[in-house]
Amino acid sequence: MSTTNPHAKAVRHLTRKCPVMKRLVAQVGPCTWAPASDDPFTMLVRCVVYQQISTKAAKSIFDRLLAALGGAPLGRERVLALTEAEFRACGVSGPKQRAIRAVAEHVGSNPELLPGIEERDELTLRKQLVAIKGIGNWSVDMFLMFGLARPDVLPVGDYGLRAGVMKAFELAALPTPAEVAELCGHWKPYSSVGTWYIWRSLGGPVPQSGDGG
Repeated sequence: MSTTNPHAKAVRHLTRKCPVMKRLVAQVGPCTWAPASDDPFTMLVRCVVYQQISTKAAKSIFDRLLAALGGAPLGRERVLALTEAEFRACGVSGPKQRAIRAVAEHVGSNPELLPGIEERDELTLRKQLVAIKGIGNWSVDMFLMFGLARPDVLPVGDYGLRAGVMKAFELAALPTPAEVAELCGHWKPYSSVGTWYIWRSLGGPVPQSGDGG
């Protein structure tokens, strides 16, 4: 018995609105975008680990970190108890160690941050999260997409998305974040699925992905 792909409505919208997306959908196949974690604290730590390195390397480091901490969901106290040497043995750099500790400390100092976070609007959530040292807009975009499964996230600062847009739209140069926003504005309200297709069209793994792709 077949089941309907949960992203079928989004894909229909994208293929109607965007000829480029119609071609990518035919090329890539069904969308398998899925959350990476349903625990907000674990996902924030994951976002820090995945910053500015390849998806393959980040997954390896995060898997080692999970093993060192006893698996998911991560506990704030366990993270704060991890020594510098233990972090380093997992492959976590010094700046990322400090950022992960900052996340754990901020969550502890702001106990109202995580409960009910899935109900908060994007602007409020973004303002709250970028207040954490080491969390910027890219990390918030990844948290929204792969932690909260928000359907309309366009991470215009992501290099992979910009490179994929350059290739898919046959541009002469890497587009700026503003140009990506303009070119892909008609993906709304399903920008997350459009972004997933751009990433997959490059042939590599999807950042933060919980879908194995």
